[in-house]
This record gives sequence, structure tokens and C-alpha cells, in this order.
Amino acid sequence: MTKNNYWISPFDDGWKARREGTDRAAGVFHTQKQAEDFARNILQNNHDGELITQNQHGRIRSKYTIDSVDPNPPRDTEH
Repeated sequence: MTKNNYWISPFDDGWKARREGTDRAAGVFHTQKQAEDFARNILQNNHDGELITQNQHGRIRSKYTIDSVDPNPPRDTEH
């Protein structure tokens, strides 16, 4: 399974959430927090991915990673 990375970046008078590898925004929002909450919710439902937030100048401001859940975790057979 590939990671679902979402980018939050400035867009016109608001912010857009865009899945990595696509040109079209998944959503356009008035505030950066609304865009981050939207993308974080998608990532948590998918259990895998990274949320990358850019500032007004296009530089990466923060990264938030959600690791996948292993359906078959290793068992401790020693104890």
C-alpha cells in the first residue's frame, strides 16, 4: 500500500488540501486549520500517510506522519 500524502498550501484567499501526485485540490478552506483538520481526518481513516503544511511563501512549515497499523504484528514467543 502506498502512502497517502496530503499537502496544505496557500490558495487565492484561503488554503487548499491536495493529495500528493494530483493537480486538483481535495478541498479549499478559509483557514489553514480547517484544511489541516480535513486532511488529518482522511489520513487517520486511511491509517497511513503524511500531512505536509507549507507557509505563505511555499516553504514546508510542518510535517505530521501517521503510520500504518500492522494487522499481523510480531508475537513475542520468548516470554
